Amino acid sequence: MVLLGLDILVGTYVGTRVFNHFKVKKNRHKAKSGHLKPNQKATQITSQNVTTTKTENKTDHYLKASTVSVGLTVGGYFYPPLKFWGILSTSYATVPILTETQKSLAEVKVKNDLLISIVSIGCFAMGQYFTASLAAWFYQLGNKMVEKTQNNSQEILTDIFGQQPKNTWILKDDIEIEVPLETVQLNDIVVIGMGEVIPIDGEIVTGMAMIDQQVLTGESMPVEKGVKEQVFASTIILSGKIWIKVEQTGLDTNISKITNILTHTVEFKTHLQSRAETWADNAAKPLLGIGGLFLPIIGFPPTMTILYSSPGSDVKVLASLQTLKHLTLAYQKGILVKDGRALESLLKVDTVLFDKTGTLTSIQPEVGQIIPCDDLRENEILTYAAAAERKLTHPIASAILAKAEELNLSLPDIDNASYQMSYGITVDINNKTVKVGSARFMAMEGIIISDQIMKAQTHCDTEGYSLVMLSVDHKIKGAIEIHPQMRSETTQIIQELRQHGIKHIAIVSGDREQPTKKLAKTLGMDDYFYDLLPQDKAILIEQLQKEGKTVCFVGDGINDAIAMKKSDVSISMLGATSIATDTAQVVLMDGGLSHLSYLFDISKQLDIKMKQSLLLCTGYGITNFAGAVFFHFSILFSFVIGSIEYGVGVIHAKNSQLDGNSGDTILN
Repeated sequence: MVLLGLDILVGTYVGTRVFNHFKVKKNRHKAKSGHLKPNQKATQITSQNVTTTKTENKTDHYLKASTVSVGLTVGGYFYPPLKFWGILSTSYATVPILTETQKSLAEVKVKNDLLISIVSIGCFAMGQYFTASLAAWFYQLGNKMVEKTQNNSQEILTDIFGQQPKNTWILKDDIEIEVPLETVQLNDIVVIGMGEVIPIDGEIVTGMAMIDQQVLTGESMPVEKGVKEQVFASTIILSGKIWIKVEQTGLDTNISKITNILTHTVEFKTHLQSRAETWADNAAKPLLGIGGLFLPIIGFPPTMTILYSSPGSDVKVLASLQTLKHLTLAYQKGILVKDGRALESLLKVDTVLFDKTGTLTSIQPEVGQIIPCDDLRENEILTYAAAAERKLTHPIASAILAKAEELNLSLPDIDNASYQMSYGITVDINNKTVKVGSARFMAMEGIIISDQIMKAQTHCDTEGYSLVMLSVDHKIKGAIEIHPQMRSETTQIIQELRQHGIKHIAIVSGDREQPTKKLAKTLGMDDYFYDLLPQDKAILIEQLQKEGKTVCFVGDGINDAIAMKKSDVSISMLGATSIATDTAQVVLMDGGLSHLSYLFDISKQLDIKMKQSLLLCTGYGITNFAGAVFFHFSILFSFVIGSIEYGVGVIHAKNSQLDGNSGDTILN
């Protein structure tokens, strides 16, 4: 039966390799001859995604096969006819181990796969098919856990930018018709109204609208767009209606490209995890040498136990499990870790640089100065504006309404029939025509803007404010400054970073000195840097790194991309511009800084847990080695010890939690 088992193993391996060889050759022939089916050609376009899916399916397949082999080999002890099928299924489940070993040897590398292959073949030689099936099962489980770690976060990535609508309206022969989104073609005219998501990239040919582009560009303020201006998929129309000439659809839109980049740039192995796997591979040569020395002394079975003293599979599983758990804990707090190495780099950070605009300032602006220019008083200007904006939900409207509520202003009713929206709002209040909007809106309405208001507009442009103008019966009556607001959590975050041992905290900004200096002083920053161009920020980071500092950059804008690439750790908020979100290693998805300190906590705990897991695996290796040498442990007994060690490690990983959050939904 032993020789039969080895024959079956060799036959299965050779047969599988030959089958795969001819399968690949056949597919290549089809590709060259152009005989691929349409769906197969489409598959070639997205070959990287297909390759990933095939790898996942292959791992699942062999994990199931190894599970079946364990069951059949156990059943063979109670029902002998199952023994043959147990040997056959175990041989099949062992094929991936032998294949990886062949690849390593072809590269003249001795890795942990070689040890597992030798142990598996040794188990067949000794007739220990159950043990061989366990070796295959642990090996595939390790591969599955590594994939699960990455896939979990890739699934998170696909949900970042929301779902596109299934149908949209296009203009055909001057008639609006609803069609499935996938049927939209280039140069079609898509019609989008208030509250709808723009499903394509294109140029406005008719109409005007207020558009929320935050998901794509990070702008907290909605933007006004009209004819010949570009709009992008996944942005939302807050008011107005536009006709868009389609320029990009589906996977060609900017938002799809960003999502694709994010998905394919994910790297979830921390340096510690990589070192653990490298350590397991590096142990292969010494163990082979030691095994060769002890073989004539202790015999073949204990020597197989020595070779299995490098817990490579357990290291891979436990390290991946710890990484997965802490990525999950982070995500539950609204923290998307795109690159797991950032969690380890955070341990060394001693300098944190904050971009000013959009990072230290909040999404929700606030009302600043109210500027009267005629017979209306400030509260009357605010009352008219709040009444007009009452039905809107964009940040500017919210700021005006919040200020009116703070002052307990009573808002008059509006006739719904007179409620009109474009770049601004036109309403009838007490038989008066009231218009609220931007300078562009007032100019389009033929309303003359006074020198006082134009001076205020210039001041706001300089300071980075927005200015909302109010007219009554086609005459400017005043304006309201809309100021960016400092995030309420910022002061506390600075204090918490100090507690984490951050020695140097500063603001970097392209803004002028005065507002930057004022904010730095208010927050108790160690330093501030102003009037910086994108490349200047990167140069600053390089200078700090040359001084021996480890820099974490927290940004929220397209100008931050270069700085993020240069920094040791890069963090952005959801809603950051596409390139910033792509570049950043970590994204704070709630759009705020409140969980920044938690990210440092996650980093420290993962480091502790990973080291504890490595210590546990090392203890197993030493115990296994000593047991084989001094007590002649069998390979099966080694697996029993390994199973206990693995179970302890899994429980240890599952109990990882911060602030009462367990994240067991993914682990269970």
